[in-house]
Order: sequence, then C-alpha cells, then structure tokens
Amino acid sequence: MKTFDQDPTDPEFVQNPYAYYAEARAQGPLLFWPQYKMPAAFTHEAVHTILRDRRFGREVPTEMATQGPDHLAPWLKVEAHSLLEAEPPRHSRLRALILRAFTSRTITALTPDIETLCHQLIDRFPDQPFDLLNAYCTQVPVITICRLLGVPEKMAPELLRWSHDMVAMYQANRTRETEDIAAKSSAEFTAFLTEYITQRRTDPRDDLITRLIAAEEEGTKLSTDELIGTCILVLNAGHEATVHALSNGVKTLLQTKTQSHLFNPETLDTTVEEILRYDPPLHMFTRYVYEELALFGHHFYRGDQVALLLGAANHDPTVWGTPDQFTPTRPIQTNTSFGGGLHFCVGAPLARLEMRVALPILFERCPNLRLFEQPQYSDTYHFHGLSNLIVQT
Repeated sequence: MKTFDQDPTDPEFVQNPYAYYAEARAQGPLLFWPQYKMPAAFTHEAVHTILRDRRFGREVPTEMATQGPDHLAPWLKVEAHSLLEAEPPRHSRLRALILRAFTSRTITALTPDIETLCHQLIDRFPDQPFDLLNAYCTQVPVITICRLLGVPEKMAPELLRWSHDMVAMYQANRTRETEDIAAKSSAEFTAFLTEYITQRRTDPRDDLITRLIAAEEEGTKLSTDELIGTCILVLNAGHEATVHALSNGVKTLLQTKTQSHLFNPETLDTTVEEILRYDPPLHMFTRYVYEELALFGHHFYRGDQVALLLGAANHDPTVWGTPDQFTPTRPIQTNTSFGGGLHFCVGAPLARLEMRVALPILFERCPNLRLFEQPQYSDTYHFHGLSNLIVQT
C-alpha cells in the first residue's frame, strides 16, 4: 500500500488540506497514513462504501476493549455511553429512543426562536471590527442547544468550555495536558447533568432532557449514564459541527461574493449543501474492522482501524465536477459531511436548519459585511474550523 506521509499539524496542511488530499487521491482509494498508524480512504467511493459496510464499525472489538488509563476515567465513561461509539443492538436501542425525543417536529418548532436569537445577536454587533466567530457563529448553535436541552442559557459559556475541552481529545495535537483537562471537564459536565436530570425526573418541562427521560422503546428507557452521554453528544457534536459550518460558510461566501444565493428560495438549500460539501467542519472519522476482508486492494484483519476522510471524499472530481470551486447552484448530491450509514448524524436536520436561518438573516441585516483580516484555520485536525473570523459591518 502506498503511503500518505503527512503531519496533520503541519501549518500548510491545516490551512489547505484539499491540495494534499488531491495528491493522495491520485495514488489510489486507500493509502497508509503513518502518523495515524492506519490506512485512510481518500475517494468518495471508498469513504461512502466503508461508511455503509457493516463489517466496519465504531465500537472497539470485544477482545480489544481495555479499561484505559485512570486519569481519563471521567472522559472514557462518557464515551462508553455515547451513541457515537455504539454498534447494534445497543446502537439500535439508543438511536430509537433518541429519535423519539429528537423529532423533526421538535427541530422545526425551533425556527422562530432561532430567527429571534439571530436578530438579537446582530443587534449587539459593535461598529468596529469584531470576531464574528464568537459573536454569532458560536452563539447561535450553543444557545439553541441550551434551549433545546432545557438548561439555563447563562450556562452557555460553561457548556462551551466543557465541550471544547472534551472534543480536544480527537485533535492531532493532543497531549497529556489535553487529557487531564478533558477528564476534569467531563467530570464537571457529568456532575452538572446528573443533578439536572434528577430535577427533571420530578419537575418535567417541555425540553429535550424531559423527552429523553420519558422516551421508551419496547419497555426500556435510557439509563442516567446514557442520558448524560446523549446530552453531551448533542452539545459536543452539535456545537463543533455547526459553529465551523457557519463560520466556514461565511468566510467562503464573503470570499466568493456569492451570498445573494441565500435570498433565492430556489438556491438557499443548494448553497447550504455546497458550504457543507466545499469546506466541511469534520474531516476524519475512524472505523474498526470486524472481520477479515479484502477491499479496495487492501487486506483488512479484525481489529484494524481505517480513517475515512470526509473532506477528501467531498472533493472527489469523479462525483463533483470542478470540486475545488464553490458553486452555490450545484445540484444537491449526497456528501459525506454528516457521515453515512448507521451512524449518519442525528443532528444533521438541526445543523441545516440553523444554517438556513442564520446565514440569510446575517447577510440581510449586514449587507456590507466584509472580512477585516484574512481568516486562519485552527490547528485542530480532524476538525476543520477557523481560529477567528474578524469582520466589519
């Protein structure tokens, strides 16, 4: 197997991984990535196929499962009860219970609140240059998730800190300090949710936590640990993905001067999908191999891991003509930004709704919005998002 010898923290790669993906893709669908010690899938066909092949999955094979280091125990406990890390039959049960509470009607009903929130945030924009990432792109999804879960909005900064600390565990620049901070924030987040869930059991409200408590599938309910894991996943996945999708989208629209497509009902959805395809917020997901098999010229053994490069798949020229060009009118074709198969992101409808609402309102209210500084991407691979977005209205 050919090799993709690329440091994921290299500044040039961080700022434009797509050029590196193109070189790799030209060599074949699977290349060995020594920095991750596993093969990586670079073509749309390979990523799409493995996402849907049940011989691959997220859960560690039983014989490979270990307790993990003691200093990471709080973080590992959350992970152990996360839908994201489960496979059937546990995944089927958890997902069914979550979808009973996280319905399309529930998500659609958030629209007026999101619209009002967007206007309120824009009303606070200063006259001088400011960071739109903090002032708008982060606030819309985080406050929306607070309201969805039913936790006080004043908790948003704390939830944000816990979320950042925990998802830093997936970044290429992870250190022991990263692990200690993630464990501490996991413990604090768990303690907060444990107390909050206890309150909701005796004082139900019209919120997601109450609906998750009430959800029942074939006589089973979510345990407290599963409730905590689900709430944390909703925040962490929802926040990280949507913040980056919004800010990457604003950057791209301003640089390409294509924001007018947001105001046309016929091109709003194509523009949102093109933002997600062109510069997705998450670039890599891994899978374990569950049985020996040969695929795309490589022989896999049970327990192997493979990296699925979502950002590379979205720029495959065999699926999208001129993939490195941002084309808001491009006909919608399923991309890999929200994964696929069994683990397709349950929060995808909410992320799309927030983008469909927040982007048109921003550009309608701020028609002269412009970049004040050249945006830079953070060294946070496999996430792909900006460190800031300095603009002027």
